[in-house]
Amino acid sequence: MSERDLAKSLIDQIPESNLYAIIAYLREAVIPDETPNAKTLAAFKELDNGGGYRFAGSTERLFSELMED
Repeated sequence: MSERDLAKSLIDQIPESNLYAIIAYLREAVIPDETPNAKTLAAFKELDNGGGYRFAGSTERLFSELMED
């Protein structure tokens, strides 16, 4: 059984009263709102122009450095 077939089978088993939540989730999954906000777009532009700060390391080290600031 494919993943798609499994998903369809599971949806068929969901009570009608719970389908509204599943439909809302599926709508987001199909058409996610991934438009960056103005602050994020400005940060991308800054990096593209050679500015900003690029971090290369572990997540643990990143958070450690962020907590120091």
